[in-house]
Amino acid sequence: MNKNRFGMNTARLALLTSAGIVALGMAPASAQEEAAESQRTMDTVLVTAQQREQNLQEVPITLQVLSADALSTLAADNMGDIDAFVPGLEVSDGSPTQPKYKIRGIQTSDFGVGTDPAVGIYVDGVYAARSGASLLAFNDVERIEVIKGPQGTLFGRNSAAGAVSITTRKPSDKFEAEVGVRVGEYNKQRIEGLLNLPVNDKVAIRLNGVMNKRDGIYTDAATGQDLGREDNWAIKGALRWDLTPDTRAILTYTHDELDQDARPAIGIVPIPDAPAQPAYPVDESTYLNPFTAKIRNDVIDNSERRELDELTLAVTHDIGSITLSSITSYRTFDTNNREDEDGTNRIDLYFDTNNVESNESFYQEFRAAGETGPLNWVVGASYYDESADQRSNTFAYTNTINTALGNLGLGTPFSDIDNFVLIPFGIDARLMGNGWTEDMINHGDFKAYAAFADVIWEATDKLSLTGGLRYTKDEKSFSWLNGPRVAPELDATLAALEEAGILGLVGASPEDFQFDLVFDMSGLAGVPCDNGVTVAEGVTCELNDEWSNVSPRFVVDYKLADNILLFASYAKGYKAGGFNSVEQASRFDNEDVTNYEAGIKSTFPSAGLLINASVFQYTYNDKQAISLVSGVNGSNVSQYVVETSDEEASGVDLQVEWAPTDSLSFFGNGQYINVLYKDRVTRSGVDLSGSPTGEPEWSFAFGGQYVLDLQDNGEIEFSASHAYTGERRCNAESDGQGSCATYAAFSVGEAQERTDVRAFWTAESGRYQVGAFVKNVFDNRYVSGINNITVGTQGTAFVGLTDPQIWGVDFKYVY
Repeated sequence: MNKNRFGMNTARLALLTSAGIVALGMAPASAQEEAAESQRTMDTVLVTAQQREQNLQEVPITLQVLSADALSTLAADNMGDIDAFVPGLEVSDGSPTQPKYKIRGIQTSDFGVGTDPAVGIYVDGVYAARSGASLLAFNDVERIEVIKGPQGTLFGRNSAAGAVSITTRKPSDKFEAEVGVRVGEYNKQRIEGLLNLPVNDKVAIRLNGVMNKRDGIYTDAATGQDLGREDNWAIKGALRWDLTPDTRAILTYTHDELDQDARPAIGIVPIPDAPAQPAYPVDESTYLNPFTAKIRNDVIDNSERRELDELTLAVTHDIGSITLSSITSYRTFDTNNREDEDGTNRIDLYFDTNNVESNESFYQEFRAAGETGPLNWVVGASYYDESADQRSNTFAYTNTINTALGNLGLGTPFSDIDNFVLIPFGIDARLMGNGWTEDMINHGDFKAYAAFADVIWEATDKLSLTGGLRYTKDEKSFSWLNGPRVAPELDATLAALEEAGILGLVGASPEDFQFDLVFDMSGLAGVPCDNGVTVAEGVTCELNDEWSNVSPRFVVDYKLADNILLFASYAKGYKAGGFNSVEQASRFDNEDVTNYEAGIKSTFPSAGLLINASVFQYTYNDKQAISLVSGVNGSNVSQYVVETSDEEASGVDLQVEWAPTDSLSFFGNGQYINVLYKDRVTRSGVDLSGSPTGEPEWSFAFGGQYVLDLQDNGEIEFSASHAYTGERRCNAESDGQGSCATYAAFSVGEAQERTDVRAFWTAESGRYQVGAFVKNVFDNRYVSGINNITVGTQGTAFVGLTDPQIWGVDFKYVY
């Protein structure tokens, strides 16, 4: 039987929910007879979701696995291309250096280095802590395991919602060479090459490189330039050395570079001809249709960049039935992401932000695993050390500041002096047209220590009991520095006007223009810091804190039959406390989640059928979420602040796979979830307790695959996949956050659908493959969210859109 392209098991694919079972009953009699007469076997899919290699169907955890074939079928470049087909997983990848992962409705939305994600991302067992390193190009991937529910015991801190474990291929004893080329719409160009070279019976080298480019999918209406261009490349080299028959070392080096456009800002506010201003306050009834609106972005140095280097050494040593492992990793990366934040090309409305990060981390884990009688066990300890720097930079012109002050009822001093003093009297100086920069500078030093143990006891041939425990201690030091606004040209002009006595004539002084508009922290003045100072402009405020946690799990699984596994589990997860990067002297406690789950895993080889299902219920305490709130800490503009809530959820996960014949197969995966705020009051005083959090109730994906055997001429494989995500469930805050609302011209948070198709021919030798694909066949596009960061000052708002239909062709040669 051909192996499932979507990696969930060995049936090729399967049909969603009960439709798969009904379809089995409705299959033609000949197909049923053939299935019954053929004694099938289903290939074993090995996973490491429990930190040891096991058969997927014997792991009492809800997880979805995507194989390398699945990634090829979806023409996927990174995690953002596959989440629609993994119900319960959501990856916001509009900005690759600041992606956000969500599993079962749990996500950390903060982009600052003071907090950690709730979904742990692991590459070959190494934790990718910061968002800037968690969305990389797929590079020689073997499989991806999406593990749902808290994984505090097995994976540790910051896996409160679940984990995504990416496993890459290792050097082998077989000579391998591959080259793949993918081209398509928007001048898509993706080239990947692979060479696996056995040096001798003890040493092997594996080299891989990928280059991915694409022109923009938008066009600037004013300049004609492409917007949304992609450009990244990565290389990886691995050396495997079998030092002894029982000892193996693999040294891996990865380099990843990204240099592309930052996400475009699609303005939705009608902009009148200058000097007229857009309506203030914003009139939402006049919002433009973003699918037809003209895009005008004027961000200076429009760019999103990342440069990452990582060196990893993995050593394993067998002592009888015990395997000792060591993973050592050192990673550095630098990113910047300068984005248009107003969706216009007007200097009097101009505003951009640039998130600049520099990160260095070290990770060490020691592990021992083995079997002792009826016990299958793993124990280990780890140490993590990270140093992170972040600069949240904002840039505007004095024209923008003038507009904001006028809208806030504080006057228009810059234009008033220009128009009523400097211009009428022919003075060659201007206050308008000068740059205005405000920064928040952060530094963090983070350390984490952990020790863990997990034991599976085979009490009988059918009954197994699992108990696990992890102790974690986090130590964090974090600082803020908010200096005076930087506007050298303006200050030089003000100094000259002051010296000439002109400012005095209008009752002004240079000091009147020394203020912060964006990072105005005057409301926090005097708040004590741990380094003996209080919050003040130009003063570094530092906080130090530590948290500890014990994350247990208990599992009972029972083999009702050789091919049917029942399980029930209790598990806790933990996310470390932290700090809001843009709110000085802020700190929040660690988050924890308690999850109860029960499920079934079953296979019916003679029918080519697999059915897995689980029900779950969790309570998430002290969940931190970032919100855009106006009037915070005395600031005149909207600020990103962290708010705390308790949430509770219950739901069902379902997976069905059915292969009625060796040539035809179906797949289906679905999730129902009901997530509510158990306790939440916003900073503006709105009580959301009992309200939905915004998470859709339903998400599912299904599809099928057919292989046409051309005998000596190879085979042609046809596949189609469809994904559906239900509409978001709005609450009283959703509109202000731009995540769920309906306007005259469009909606945010509506149900989304996507259909992908692919066909490819493979030569009988397996060496050549030629194919074609269409992503988003029906060109379904949706508004991904409204950004209101400049609504309260300039009266501007913008949105992002999901990708349009994209087609392409590809070629692969395998030696």
